[in-house]
Amino acid sequence: MIRIVEVGPRDGLQNEARTVSTQTKIAFVDALSSTGLPEIEVSAFVSPRWIPQLADAGEVFRRIRREPGVTYSALVPNEKGLERALEARVGKVAVFTAASETFNRKNINASIAESIVRFVPVIEGAHRAGLPVRGYVSTAFWCPYEGKIRPEQAVEVTQKLKDLGVDEISIGDTIGKAEPADVRSLLGLLQARIGSSSIAMHFHDTYHHAVENVLESWSLGVQTFDASTGGIGGCPYAPGASGNVSTEVLVRALAERGAQVGVRIGALEEARRVIASELGLPP
Repeated sequence: MIRIVEVGPRDGLQNEARTVSTQTKIAFVDALSSTGLPEIEVSAFVSPRWIPQLADAGEVFRRIRREPGVTYSALVPNEKGLERALEARVGKVAVFTAASETFNRKNINASIAESIVRFVPVIEGAHRAGLPVRGYVSTAFWCPYEGKIRPEQAVEVTQKLKDLGVDEISIGDTIGKAEPADVRSLLGLLQARIGSSSIAMHFHDTYHHAVENVLESWSLGVQTFDASTGGIGGCPYAPGASGNVSTEVLVRALAERGAQVGVRIGALEEARRVIASELGLPP
């Protein structure tokens, strides 16, 4: 069974210029909870100065309708964020680094090594609370500042996360420039080191390769993929990066090829309508 992690409410909304109301965010998550998605990344417990769009993370978590069997996760950058996340009863914690030193410094003002040191107590605290931890590795293929990233760089960062006890690692094509050959190259090295079961793939669709990259990853044994309903999202520190791969498009593409996805496309379209009017998305 393919497992799709819905990142729209967090990764999709964090870069939107217009403020999305708390009530709309709650309605969006509630609609997504009815689709059959196994995991929804609801928000991030970061400083409102850095991402004002997600300043209401605690309130959103308190007011959403929680569907049995659905994991409601959040990005948590530090111990203070973890305290807030535990108070909000998150079901899973995510930490964030990159395979590119330049991107990491521009994104979180820290080197890769410094970022890993920062979230060691987050990982330990989450595990003490019985919560699984996801690690994001951005710019795993290409960086807007450094260009092509050597696969070995991404593998090295991924291995460090695994050594720290991170349960699942999402490999990000942050500027959407990867092609299937890049996917084969990186996954061959990753799978040799850590296997496939703890790997997720996170593709952006800037150059319209996201779906074929997902299908290539699936053919190589990966079963978990990130996607964003409506294809919303981007990255403020990755010039030119467009949205995440659309959850609706991805579900259709996988189902057409015989994959078992377990997500109801009609319910996804209802969820899209909730957020579309707020963001001015086309039909």
